[in-house]
Amino acid sequence: MTTILCYGDSNTFGYDPKNGLRYPKDIRWPGHLQAVLDQRAAGTFTVIEEGCNGRTTVTDDPVEGWKNGLDYLKPCLNSHKPVDIVILMLGTNDLKEVFHLTAAQIAENAGILVDTIQSFTKEKQGDIPKIILVSPPLIGEDMPNSVFSGAFAPRSIEESKLFAQHYKAVATAKNCLFFDAATCVQPSKEDSLHLTEEGHHALAENLAELVLSIS
Repeated sequence: MTTILCYGDSNTFGYDPKNGLRYPKDIRWPGHLQAVLDQRAAGTFTVIEEGCNGRTTVTDDPVEGWKNGLDYLKPCLNSHKPVDIVILMLGTNDLKEVFHLTAAQIAENAGILVDTIQSFTKEKQGDIPKIILVSPPLIGEDMPNSVFSGAFAPRSIEESKLFAQHYKAVATAKNCLFFDAATCVQPSKEDSLHLTEEGHHALAENLAELVLSIS
């Protein structure tokens, strides 16, 4: 059995931009990933969802400090070991204006998470999982009119367009696989931040192809 850990933020949690609640499991991308893998390779994969609204890469949120993705990463990996594949998609929340970070800096922070996964799993489970580093979806052009406009300045829109090139460079440097979420999904019209149902399914189906190619 191959264990896949999906570690991310609200777009991994399955935040529904229409009502602020959570999509059902069969809609959100980790759940749909499980369904696709079951259909194509029944009984071979277990997909674990570890999404948290507002989670950052390595930065402490000034209001909710427990959303630092680095702080929870080691306990998470240890709880689910042995982990064979980690799909890591974080960085959108780091574009909040309160952090004043660029896409390049955020990609470097994602690299710290990759380093942590590699070193910690080598120590605790004896081998290193394959890591798929996913550059996050773009922030929508209508963000100034979004309910989240107070957190994300117009600058965030342009910085999100630079995610892919910087994440790809980090993935290459750290011997990870790379996937650009923006090639298959767009943020919803409702809030310019979170994925639609169709987006979740598209992301899952594209990641399933990648997972099957490396398993």
